[in-house]
Amino acid sequence: MIEIKRRVTIFLHLTYLGMIFFVNVIMAISKVSDEKTWEIDVVNSPVPVFVDFWAEWCGPCRMVGPVVEELSGDYDGKIKFVKVNVDEANALASKYNVFSIPTLMIFNKGEIIAQQVGAASKETYKNMIDKAIENL
Repeated sequence: MIEIKRRVTIFLHLTYLGMIFFVNVIMAISKVSDEKTWEIDVVNSPVPVFVDFWAEWCGPCRMVGPVVEELSGDYDGKIKFVKVNVDEANALASKYNVFSIPTLMIFNKGEIIAQQVGAASKETYKNMIDKAIENL
């Protein structure tokens, strides 16, 4: 398993005090490239898993990437985030019938409980996650 850690600076403005604070937050998104890490990170996960099937050459995937990173911070501890590069993990993409990318799925106990094919807004993904968590 490879964890992608990204340091993000969040700006908080406290109007009452008139001060600006900078807070560094580290968000982790696991990268899965084989069946073994898939089993560990997705199938056997104690929490639901948001999976982003993508590729480096895919323009819409590159647009979705930063949104997924933001969501990983918003839902830290409630849902796990995993990225699967379809060029590196062809078998996984085939197993889950990923024919178009980006394809984003939410898994719970190894079963697909939500899916979105194609790029969408952060709000669309948030609604997808909230609905999936609500129905557990």
